[in-house]
Parts: sequence; structure tokens; C-alpha cells
Amino acid sequence: MIIDDFIRLKRSELIKQKAQEVGFDLCGISHAAFLENEAPRLENWLNTQYNGQMGYMANHFDKRLDPRKLVDGAKSVISVLLNYFPTERRSEMEDDLKISKYAYGTDYHYVLKDKLGQLMTYIQEEIGEVSGRVFVDSAPVMDKAWAAKSGLGWVGKHSNLINRSTGSFFFIGEIICDLDLAPDGAVRDYCGTCTKCVDACPTDAITEPYVVDGSKCISYYTIELKEAIPDEVKGKFNNWVFGCDICQDVCPWNRFSKPHTTPEFELSENLKGISNTDLIEITEEVFKTVFKNSPIKRTKFQGLKRNIDFVIK
Repeated sequence: MIIDDFIRLKRSELIKQKAQEVGFDLCGISHAAFLENEAPRLENWLNTQYNGQMGYMANHFDKRLDPRKLVDGAKSVISVLLNYFPTERRSEMEDDLKISKYAYGTDYHYVLKDKLGQLMTYIQEEIGEVSGRVFVDSAPVMDKAWAAKSGLGWVGKHSNLINRSTGSFFFIGEIICDLDLAPDGAVRDYCGTCTKCVDACPTDAITEPYVVDGSKCISYYTIELKEAIPDEVKGKFNNWVFGCDICQDVCPWNRFSKPHTTPEFELSENLKGISNTDLIEITEEVFKTVFKNSPIKRTKFQGLKRNIDFVIK
């Protein structure tokens, strides 16, 4: 048993070291098991229809709560964080059309999958035959819950993962595998009595601490919603036309945010040079060129035009 514990710990240390080498900021490990505490919360959230038109959130309920239903024989969940806090920011004055900082550079799905692929290859080459899968929003995985269980932070009142050292501006990915590793323990919640994120949300999407009505979030309206934005939220977007960073910008823990070191996340030259007028007058051809490898392409040309028209008219 002592030898087994030593091997588990040594393998975990090697994986964390390699995670840093490929560019991840933090790596933590948790035991693959049913998410007992999250199950009633998720069920209640779905029953309240806080997922809006995000029907996929209701799919594969059992798989979303149990990684062993995604990977046969799964024993461990390896969670990683990749900082995206920008080195250079777009202007966010009152009249500026605002874009979430996570969309400044290359679509994070590509970047994280590549780095996780490198990490998975290392595990299979160094440790041996390991069965596992890489996940970056690509399956029903509760990434924030797993990151919290592995000690990478706690889920704040705005429902984002917060780390005491780096804030909350980071992407989360994971490898679910059948490798027996030494799990890390969860950390406590350090939100305290602070309600800045709850108070700052202009659409009242944070209905109570730790509960977000996804169907009222500006990010939902500007990305997920495929039809007309309801008139009842007119004038409440603060000119956000793709995503929203308000709840993170006001979070005191983000005073510890440091600029990322991932070249792919740098503010693209196309986005850096595009003015408010350019965005208002953008054509579909320009949209396809400027946002070719950007997360913004997800909302499509018509979606971005709808968002811009909604905030300026």
C-alpha cells in the first residue's frame, strides 16, 4: 500500500510538472466519482429553466455528473487552468462597443486541446498504456466543479472559478483517464460577505449568490440566443456586443490577475485596429476575415450585427 501511494504521488507530480511545461498555469487532480453535491443543484437549475435555449445543458444528465460514464474505468480527473488575462486591452469607455477579453485572440478550444493533447501523449509515453479523453467544452463535463474538487479554486458567487493567486480570467480543460493518481483536496470559499458581482450585474442574472440564471446573462443574449433579444433588457448591456466581463471585472480577487503568457491569446491585429465605426459598418466579408480563428465567429455575422444594433439603437 505504501509503495502504491508513492507511485500515485510520483505520477501526479510528473503530470503537474509536464502541464506547466506545455504552458498551463495550474494543474490539479481529483478522484473520478459521481458528483453527489452538484446533482441536486444541476437538477434544480434545469427545472428552473435557467439554461434558456441551451438545450444541450439538459442532455446526458448522468454523464455530466459521473465521468466514469464518459471514460470506461475512469479513476482520475486531471484539471488544468490557462490564464487569458490580456497584456493589452481594447478600450472599454462608456460609448465603446465591448468584447469579452476571452475572445481577444485565437479560439481557446484549439489552444487548450493542443496543449492537453501534448499532456496526454506524455502520460501515455512516460507511464504506459493509459486510456483517457481530453475535454474542452466538448462533452457534458462540469469543468468548474472538477477544478474546484482538485483544489484549483472555488466557485464564486458569479459561478466562475476563482483562484486566490490569479483571479478568475482563465480557461478550464481536463483529461479524464483510467490512471490511479493522488487526488488534491478542495480549498475553502473565500468570497466572504462580498456581493460586488451580484450587485453589478445589469440584467440581474445572478438571482442569488452562487445561482446564475443563464437565460438572463449578457453572454447568453449575445452568443447563445439565436432569436431577437428581448426589449425588456434594452439599455442594460453597457455596450457589450460579445460576451460580458462585468462580474469578473468587479471581483476583488481579480486585482491579482497577471497578464497571460500564451501568444495565441494576444489581442489580434485585426481586432486591435477595428474601431466602433468599423464594427457598426462591418460586412460579412470583413467579419469572416477579422474573426476567422476567433471565438466571435460562433455568434456568426448576423448575430454580431443583431447585438450591435441592439445596443446602439
